[in-house]
Amino acid sequence: MTHPPLSSRLRDALGSLSARLLLAFLLPTLLFLSLAGASVYALARASLEDELGASLSALAAATATQVSGERMLTIEPGDDVSGTRTWRALVRLLDGVRTASGVRRVYAVDARGRVRADAGGGLPVGTELPDLARDRLELTRVLAGKRAASQVLFTGSDGLLYKTGYAPVVQDGQVVGAIGVEGSAAFFGPLRRLWRTFVMASAVALTVLAIIAVFTARGLAGPLRRLMDSALRIGRGDLTTPVPPEPTREIGVLARELEVMRGALESRDRQLKLMLAGVAHEVRNPLGGIALFSGLLQEDLRAGAHADANSHVDRIQREVAYLQRIVEDFLAFAREQPLARAPMEAPDLVSNACELLSAEAHGKGVSLEVSAAPAHLEADGSLLTAALVNLVKNAVQAAPAGSPVRIRGELRDGRYAIDVQDRGPGVPEAERERIFEPFFTTREQGTGLGLPLARKIARAHGGELSLRSTPGETVFTLSLPCPAPGALAAPAP
Repeated sequence: MTHPPLSSRLRDALGSLSARLLLAFLLPTLLFLSLAGASVYALARASLEDELGASLSALAAATATQVSGERMLTIEPGDDVSGTRTWRALVRLLDGVRTASGVRRVYAVDARGRVRADAGGGLPVGTELPDLARDRLELTRVLAGKRAASQVLFTGSDGLLYKTGYAPVVQDGQVVGAIGVEGSAAFFGPLRRLWRTFVMASAVALTVLAIIAVFTARGLAGPLRRLMDSALRIGRGDLTTPVPPEPTREIGVLARELEVMRGALESRDRQLKLMLAGVAHEVRNPLGGIALFSGLLQEDLRAGAHADANSHVDRIQREVAYLQRIVEDFLAFAREQPLARAPMEAPDLVSNACELLSAEAHGKGVSLEVSAAPAHLEADGSLLTAALVNLVKNAVQAAPAGSPVRIRGELRDGRYAIDVQDRGPGVPEAERERIFEPFFTTREQGTGLGLPLARKIARAHGGELSLRSTPGETVFTLSLPCPAPGALAAPAP
């Protein structure tokens, strides 16, 4: 199964990030505006409808108090044609209410729903009012002596919405009819305009949020894309191009960490190349010697010169031992060894390293002068001993015969410093910068890994290895962290 290239997948992820940010900005806002707008509109409409119904029914009740039920019932069909005085008086009353209140229509009906007077509607006396069939439930409440308003808005011939308020006409404690008042729901015009304004404002807000989301997505995608390009370059083996810093805090941290990783990879790659070149260079000489002396050995054996053959075998064995030391030093330097920390005494570390070199120093006529102040360390004893042995061995080899090599350990600025001093010719200034490089050596049989390995061990412990050299004096200083009293763990039984 094939997979798309890493660059394609990263670009797809960045595109998806932009889309997700856009949705994260717009979707909640759209849902909120829609729900909030619809809820506010519904509440406003319901409140205004209730207020209109209450006003119309109150106007109807006020009108009903001015209507005589007894006289209203005397109005018969045809009175509107002949224009009887009772009919004219009732119509005049209703028309005055209509004009004064600005409603569209005011009418009076009997208990059976037949028109007795209609101001604004023009229905003849005795006609059954069609609107009452729509408001049958409300009319039932009115005939029971209560005010009511139509629950449903209806559309008039002029295209506007209307509502009707009802109130009972009472005669001698009995409901004999009802007054109906039709009023226009004129507030729905401004309410609709308000709704349209809200929708337009919401659209503008969503557009502004979309623009902000796009710029925010670009602001995030740009640095991430640059990080992606840097990661791809590192993945392709380009370890020399630095990772550019980013101003955004979180992405800036990623950029810095990626740059640290790139630097570490570059340093390790450079060390690996140096080590490979050094191994190839160091191995070539003993291999040439082995080839030469094995050929001479073969010739001597054929000629029967066994005495010379033994010397050739000795030389071959020395070259093989040197090859073995090169391989061991190379593996020790290249291997990442975990530290086995344990409590130890600083004087024991110094004395153990010096004891291992005492025979070699005596053979060269060099004395070892040791002084170590007491201190507690938490370290890998075997690795530190190997590092210190390298330092003392170099000092013994550099020291003139009969001169001392001083090894002194003391507390210095909160750390434990071990100085290894010799009276040799010193390290030339041109070589001081390279002396800790792998495979750099001035000795014929040196691998050039002793000092780099010692510094690597020191840094693994949180310490440092430094050099101070003048003609006639060279001092290597191994500085180690010194835990506070009581911070060391108790040794295992």
